[in-house]
Amino acid sequence: MSLNIIVLAKQVPDTRNVGPDAMTPEGTVNRSALPAIFNPEDLNALEQALRLKDANPGSTVTVITMGPPRAAEVIRESLYRGADGGYLLTDRAFAGADTLATSYALAATIQKLGMPDVILGGRQAIDGDTAQVGPQVAQKLGLPQVTYVEEILKCADGKMTVKRHIDGGVETVEAPLPLVLTVNGSAAPCRPRNAKLVMKYKRAMVPMEKPAEGLAYAEEYEKKPYLTLGQLSTADVDADLKQCGLSGSPTKVKAVQNIVFKAKESKVLTASDADVEGLIQELLANHTIG
Repeated sequence: MSLNIIVLAKQVPDTRNVGPDAMTPEGTVNRSALPAIFNPEDLNALEQALRLKDANPGSTVTVITMGPPRAAEVIRESLYRGADGGYLLTDRAFAGADTLATSYALAATIQKLGMPDVILGGRQAIDGDTAQVGPQVAQKLGLPQVTYVEEILKCADGKMTVKRHIDGGVETVEAPLPLVLTVNGSAAPCRPRNAKLVMKYKRAMVPMEKPAEGLAYAEEYEKKPYLTLGQLSTADVDADLKQCGLSGSPTKVKAVQNIVFKAKESKVLTASDADVEGLIQELLANHTIG
């Protein structure tokens, strides 16, 4: 059976490589000081989508991401690995969105494009670590969801069987299509870029990125329609502005504190029973645990 597959992906600051300039004086993330990367667990989700496509001839994989024009790089990276197309949601009205507003925008886009058979995304993004967007999209679309997915085992007869990670082991779950899956970072890593696809799509851009008339390569976009990536605004997806961006985000950050541990505050513990018992007593005394 052929499947219409959507992957929800995000461009995030690389919080795994935090340097001294990673935070602003106000305590917020200094995004300009951190490289922008493809959210790691979204890459795991993309790999599961591509495996579904490989196993079901005629299937298509479409990537949807939300962000500024530079976030289109997420779509290009997906195309290099075997995705068929993508859409960038970019609009000033989307700025400042928390998970509720983000999931609203993504759900509105999916409804506008037409309901797919499967929607996949990473378990969570490394810049927020909430693991909320996937489940919220499922709720807004009224779809069943399976979270913490490790592997898709089978897809047939309108149902999908997946293996998911749970505390202490794994669980096999069967769910009907259409379906939302969120994928763990412990799932199979995404395949590398394909050299032929890199050459094919290296100049793929959303309209906001395109070179002006008369510049080098501008004529290519008329000859090769696949180089023009989808670009959508709030108006394009019929979004309610009150539910987008800051207006639709009830989450408010009251304060952010930077905690820097000094060498004198550290302790070296051994694996002895006495050291372990002493640590537990200290943690209980200061209410860190218990």
